[in-house]
Amino acid sequence: MARFIFITGGVVSSLGKGLSSASLGALLQSHGYKVKLRKLDPYLNVDPGTMNPIQHGEVFVTDDGAETDLDLGHYERFTDVSATKFDNITSGKIYQDIIQKERKGDYLGGTVQVIPHVTDAIKEFITQYTDDVDFLLCEIGGTVGDIEALPFFEAIRQLRNELNPENCLFIHLTLLPFIAAAGELKTKPTQHSVKELTSIGIQPDIIILRCDRDIPEDERKKISSFCNVPFSRIIPAVDVGNIYDVPMNLHQNGLDSEVLSIFNLKQKNKPNFIKWKKISSNASSLEESVKVSIVGKYIQLQDAYKSLDEAIYHAGLINKIKVNVEWIDSELLESSPPIDYLDSTDAILVPGGFGQRGSEGKINAIRFAREKKVPYLGICFGMQMAIVEMSRSLLKLPGANTTEFGDTDHPVVDLMKQWKKGKTTQKRDENTDLGGTMRLGAYDAVLKKGSKVNEIYKANKINERHRHRWEVNIDYKKHLENQGVVFSGLSPDGKLPEIIELPDHPWFVAVQFHPELKSRPFNPHPLFVSYILAAREKSRLV
Repeated sequence: MARFIFITGGVVSSLGKGLSSASLGALLQSHGYKVKLRKLDPYLNVDPGTMNPIQHGEVFVTDDGAETDLDLGHYERFTDVSATKFDNITSGKIYQDIIQKERKGDYLGGTVQVIPHVTDAIKEFITQYTDDVDFLLCEIGGTVGDIEALPFFEAIRQLRNELNPENCLFIHLTLLPFIAAAGELKTKPTQHSVKELTSIGIQPDIIILRCDRDIPEDERKKISSFCNVPFSRIIPAVDVGNIYDVPMNLHQNGLDSEVLSIFNLKQKNKPNFIKWKKISSNASSLEESVKVSIVGKYIQLQDAYKSLDEAIYHAGLINKIKVNVEWIDSELLESSPPIDYLDSTDAILVPGGFGQRGSEGKINAIRFAREKKVPYLGICFGMQMAIVEMSRSLLKLPGANTTEFGDTDHPVVDLMKQWKKGKTTQKRDENTDLGGTMRLGAYDAVLKKGSKVNEIYKANKINERHRHRWEVNIDYKKHLENQGVVFSGLSPDGKLPEIIELPDHPWFVAVQFHPELKSRPFNPHPLFVSYILAAREKSRLV
């Protein structure tokens, strides 16, 4: 039977509940236990798929096509357990399901209320598909006191009684701020946060204190006394230089030991932390450095490209290369020559995105990479814009564009009306809801033998995650091939281009999918590894 760990937050958001949850999951794995992680998001959007990345951060896509919170990316990278559509839920989705049931008469005309209908739906979501795991770690988004989060707190309060208190554990993460003018740490925010939590019936078993400096024992004792939590269960979480140091940091402060003690469990095996120690060792012994320029449109919030940032870091780490990422607003390249921003870079990357804003700047960056022989990786929109650039430059079609931006005489990127997924046919049109018009989740691609990507992947068929509405128009394939463009990856039926490359270029690869979503610190994605090595070769030429 699964044991349930609920992670809540207080004082302010963005303290690192996702990283703390992922790290605890990794620690329990190191003790020999099987874990699964879930995220409950109280906001009223049905899913993050239509939310602005600058507000919410990236949309993390699972193999089964769910658009989820970016914290699921942390869960996967730290535990290597693939998330599913059953691992992220929002208030919007819960209310949507309940209202649909009410409209169909499923409640037999009864009054539909937050308690029990909403809380029962939350509890059902939390407990489903947990029979095959030892621990289910469930993170509740936001902070204690958020009005939209109240049903979630009520649901987990009820669950502790229903599942047996011995099978549930509450961890509360709070901020311990340092007030420079007073020259001291302040425990009051944590005290008030715990008081708010206990007022709704939840007494934390463990408190994790986020702080930018070491926490004196006296401060931890004060929190222990005021918050009714044993001193050994007041766990410091001091800032570290590398997020992959967090598991060992929490282990050294006793988090995993306290969790196992509360559940009256012994270590299944002697914990194995070799891989985490190796990451720390590699991070402290980087031998070379490269500069990668990412030309995007959501650079105001780095979390908008979180998985991409991590995938680049993974590829550098395994090769002991420090990757200095420069974020460039693509709109700047529309009014200024790319050479002003890209002349000193070792590699260029154009990531995914939606909409026309900044697209011409991305096209200019791609042309610069192609003509100046700078290693280039295009992802999703970055592949589509590469097709537009080469159609304009190589095919001499100045009007070539994507129909995402409107009508064009040369729709080299177009909205596909249907495609195959396994044995089923997926369909869409312009009237479909935004969340339902995309090719989402993992799809197979067949690689061209002898191509660069065939060599990189060391495979003839791959499986990667997608998130896009428009596709490269296969009708222009032969014309581009005549100009030296290699379509090195296609859908199994040959109708959807998945990868293009330029054989007369040091490293020019663009893909329709999102390889960053499958990169792991212990198993970096091969495309990123090859790309960073190409950047290193470029840097050595200078």
